[in-house]
Amino acid sequence: MLLRTILAATGVVAALLVPATAAQAADRTPASAATSTVAPSAAADSGAALAAADANPVIVVGGLIGVSIAYEPIAARLRADGYRVSIYQLPNLGFGDIRESAKALSSYVDQVRATTGAAKVDLVTHSEGGLVSRWYVKFLGGATKVDHYLSLGSPQYGTYVANILKFVGLGSCAGIPACQQMSIGSSFLGDLNSGDGTPGTVRWSTIRTWQDELVRPVDNAVLGDGASNVLIQSWCPLRVVGHLGLVLDGTTYSAVRQVLADAAIRPNCFAL
Repeated sequence: MLLRTILAATGVVAALLVPATAAQAADRTPASAATSTVAPSAAADSGAALAAADANPVIVVGGLIGVSIAYEPIAARLRADGYRVSIYQLPNLGFGDIRESAKALSSYVDQVRATTGAAKVDLVTHSEGGLVSRWYVKFLGGATKVDHYLSLGSPQYGTYVANILKFVGLGSCAGIPACQQMSIGSSFLGDLNSGDGTPGTVRWSTIRTWQDELVRPVDNAVLGDGASNVLIQSWCPLRVVGHLGLVLDGTTYSAVRQVLADAAIRPNCFAL
């Protein structure tokens, strides 16, 4: 019986952590547009032009257990569209206090701005990275340094997947601070979502999918207060996209490029 309980608990932990593969903070300075191999449909998506020469640098902010290779596909698409892109890994793979990760992100944004000479950056975030980025914008001065904020499957109001660990004998998220903070009803989320949820002149957007296995309920991935919220299946009912798939899927990327270009959002249901 004890062995069975341990195995069940391990399975839940794996489901919570592994698919949320994030970006490695490759202390790389954002490069100018580079030649990359991307899906043939990427350049043909309608509704968004290639990045202007003076487009903001884009920082792809990952989530829990980040490895850079997981975000190279979306970074390559962005580079092919003309953006200067860097991939940022959360400190301690995102296990620690999200507020501390936000402080580290603040320093990284300043580094990118100094390197590129850009006044502002665009943040394309996934999973926990969306919460880290929101804390940075709301509480650490990011509102004057970020132009576009776009989250992909971020549990803006928490997820039951984090809460469920309490029911398999692991206590409160097995002692993982970030997991505790992503639990529905956490004090962290109470602070983050109090008052104005989308402060400043930042252009706020979210993208979510009905098949997200880690953000449950999926509508907890939306923002209010004037944000643009895109549900992939509202446009493409037959499109199946999971949590990690949000950084791999062509249809999702077609919406990403439209958001960054301030174009009308019309996801390409046939993009690869």
